Amino acid sequence: MILKQFYLGCLSHASYLIGDEKSHTAVIVDPQRDVDQYLDYAQHNSLRIRHVFLTHFHADFLAGHVELRDRVGAQIHLGSRAKAEYEFTPMGDGDALEFGQVCIKVLETPGHSPESISILVYDLEKSERDPYAVLTGDTLFIGDVGRPDLRASLGWSATELGGMLYDSLHQKLLTLPDETLLYPAHGAGSMCGKNLSQDTVSTIGIQRQHNYALQPMNPEEFVEIVTADQSEAPAYFTYAAILNTKERPTLEKTLEKSLKALTLEEVFRLKEKGGQLLDVRDPADFAGAHLEDAINIGLGGTYATWAGTLLDQQKPIVLIADLGREEEAAMRLGRIGFDHVAGYLKGGMLALEERPDLIRQTVRITATTPAEQLRSSEPPAVLDVRGEQEWQDKRIRGASTFP
Repeated sequence: MILKQFYLGCLSHASYLIGDEKSHTAVIVDPQRDVDQYLDYAQHNSLRIRHVFLTHFHADFLAGHVELRDRVGAQIHLGSRAKAEYEFTPMGDGDALEFGQVCIKVLETPGHSPESISILVYDLEKSERDPYAVLTGDTLFIGDVGRPDLRASLGWSATELGGMLYDSLHQKLLTLPDETLLYPAHGAGSMCGKNLSQDTVSTIGIQRQHNYALQPMNPEEFVEIVTADQSEAPAYFTYAAILNTKERPTLEKTLEKSLKALTLEEVFRLKEKGGQLLDVRDPADFAGAHLEDAINIGLGGTYATWAGTLLDQQKPIVLIADLGREEEAAMRLGRIGFDHVAGYLKGGMLALEERPDLIRQTVRITATTPAEQLRSSEPPAVLDVRGEQEWQDKRIRGASTFP
């Protein structure tokens, strides 16, 4: 048996390949949308990807199930409660898929979302009775559980889903042997929980001991504690969750349309029609010189998450990038389903050499300067726009908070 984890740091996202060397069969679980790494790994290990599972309709990224279906003919599997536009195989409690010396069995574990499932992985050469591992999606994390408040806009209350989550944990996952390896779909930095560990693998036993949400409490206490102090979900979460249920173009086809070089005149025509100018360069470069009205979200950080938070989901996006990084910028937007990139400014900032009137600068200061100003007789107002949890952790004395 092969169990391979792929981890995408910028989205704190883990996906998995489960393979069997004898039957040369592989299953992908919760793939990211750019799927080449799975295809390359499978080819290198003489495997064919025949199935793709989604543990649920992810809200923080657009999964690559459609891409794997169209690239290699993989069959899509979802939980039995799922509803989607594309053809899929519904999997309920106890439904299994066996290939060679590997068996994967589904547990329905609603709570983070109503259609959530977890996947038990059996290495039949070692044991037919005890699972080797469980892939828990967003139901159970290392150090946390999936937040139950993300489907409010779709008609599900946090209390309702929280009760389901409590039952899924206590009646399903916590009945597994302590030594069962635990592989979640997210790690530290994800907004699908509030206390996720930096670790990417654990065991049921360790989580039983140390996970705050698995300690003895009744369902009401559980819902109260897991919904408290959650960060505000990015605006694109509902958009992405719904898009994961849709039949839609693949990332490859989307990039063919998005990677179009635009003149400065074409950029401004798009801007007049509501287009968004997204500068993806380093913040220091942006501060030194940028096109007026551009928004800066640098590729060096949690680029896709911030883009999904700040940008409109419908209006066209024009990229301004360092030469050669346009495709990366468009592809990473595609990972969250932002396929409405109209193109990129040809030549990047070099296109503005003859139009200095369109260039703006942003003054950046180090901590020393405001420290001196705050000690003066007429201190400036300090406006803190970070999230509530960041404000609680550490802040400048006298600052006002407006997240």
